[in-house]
Amino acid sequence: MRRRLSCSHSLGGLVLLLILLPARGATRAEAPASSPVVHPESFRPFFDDFVRDEKEMLGSAPDLPWEWFVANVPWIDIPDKEMERIYYFRWYAFQKHIEKTEDGYLISEFLDKVPWSGKLNMIDAAAGHHIREARWLRDPKYARDYTRFWLGPDGEPRRYSFWLADSVYQVYLATGDSDLAIGMLPALEKNFEAWERTNKDPNGLYWQIDDRDGMEFSISGTGYRPSINSYMYGDAVAISHIAAVDGQKEVAAAYLSRSNTLRSLIEKRLWNPRDDFYETVAQSQDEGWTNVRELVGYIPWYFNIPEPKHDIAWKFLFDPDGFAGKYGPTTAERRSPRFDYAVRHECLWNGPSWPFATTQTLVALANLLNGPEQHVMTEEDYFRLLRTYTDSQHIRLPSGKMIPWIDEDLNPDTGNWTARSILVASDARPKNRGRYYNHSGFADLIITGLLGLRPAAGNTFVLHPLVPQKQWDYFALEGLPYHGHLLTILFDRAGTRYRRGVGLQVLCDGRTIAHTGDLRPLRVTLPAVVTSRSTRIPREVHFGNAK
Repeated sequence: MRRRLSCSHSLGGLVLLLILLPARGATRAEAPASSPVVHPESFRPFFDDFVRDEKEMLGSAPDLPWEWFVANVPWIDIPDKEMERIYYFRWYAFQKHIEKTEDGYLISEFLDKVPWSGKLNMIDAAAGHHIREARWLRDPKYARDYTRFWLGPDGEPRRYSFWLADSVYQVYLATGDSDLAIGMLPALEKNFEAWERTNKDPNGLYWQIDDRDGMEFSISGTGYRPSINSYMYGDAVAISHIAAVDGQKEVAAAYLSRSNTLRSLIEKRLWNPRDDFYETVAQSQDEGWTNVRELVGYIPWYFNIPEPKHDIAWKFLFDPDGFAGKYGPTTAERRSPRFDYAVRHECLWNGPSWPFATTQTLVALANLLNGPEQHVMTEEDYFRLLRTYTDSQHIRLPSGKMIPWIDEDLNPDTGNWTARSILVASDARPKNRGRYYNHSGFADLIITGLLGLRPAAGNTFVLHPLVPQKQWDYFALEGLPYHGHLLTILFDRAGTRYRRGVGLQVLCDGRTIAHTGDLRPLRVTLPAVVTSRSTRIPREVHFGNAK
């Protein structure tokens, strides 16, 4: 059941984060309000381990850009040290994919050039995940340059399905920089209209080849898929919101109308009442369903489409005959007679678990838990799925040591990286194609899901941690850029971990602006100090001894 919202006071003022707390959790006198509660140097051993592991796994590793991590990464301190380690590992992996190019800073999916990529090895299939991660880096140029690339002359944002406008809007919600979103609005409209010309049928639904969804050899195949239709709905809503921010009332109304029409079609045509699930409808028989539950059926919740009565679909997520897997949800239900059907290919979406899809499902589940009250899923379910996802991101070295790892698809029951095993056995080139595969998200799932920051367009947002009530006694998130400020979010059940008092609180630029005595949703109002539409993070903010 969703927890009720608690309102709290807000205070103005800015204090730069200049004083360092020497040790996490030290029992000492209460620290000044401007002192950081999380010390990056405490986590340096993780990064040193990542380098050593990379050398043992691959034979070499580039120099560690420690100063980059200190300057850009939001720092977390949580009791689950393996989840904490994977959080930092994913930033370690993500940084490898950021490259300065003639088109600015871009973010790759594969580290090696692959033949199905576009200019500069760019692939748009997982760009929505990249953008949601990059928006939490303190330097805004990474998210800014990357989103602009996709709308430029070489971007090819329709090579694969891609929720581009929604991604741009998500950057705006995190940064408060409306200039960036408004500047992209004409190109976003053109991109939407191009999808309409190529993939929209007279019945109002959008079709897609499963391979162009980045989901080849799915059981349902080509048709009116929940994925592409949800993406187009999300983009229509985002364009409407951006146009409204810019004062373009007619454009906002037109795209709102488009989104409402498509939402109605998704509810009526893609929802299979017999299976209680959103399913693909074949183009050749658009009145029927393909009658297989696939994980893409949860994507509508990623964009807050479903009516509350459809929440029943979530009962299949942990069903042993449904999507349950020890190392991640299956991409198709086990009860389907075509589950994991044999194909001579390394990338299958007919059963293997994909971090790409697990990321989408976790965002969707967080939206469900932040929506109207329901009794199907709980915070414990979100934590359970995130914990499973955490456990999946490992590989065993020849020495027997288990190290953090992210690759392509994996066996949901054994945790074995499927594509990697096939490619290694066939001596494929490039070798280790899927190393540090940037095809999913993790940091955003911790920030907006588990620790509960729900980005909003205005000066007020909701903090709704999905940490189960009795799971943890403390957690902290430090140095998070948000609307031109730096936020600290912390929970201390006994008040002894951070010496800042008992309960859940939010600090803005070092000053407490919201507080509640226990772990419950909290409404937070930012200090009203930014007057321009474009916001910037203060540059003179220091953590520890970083240069």
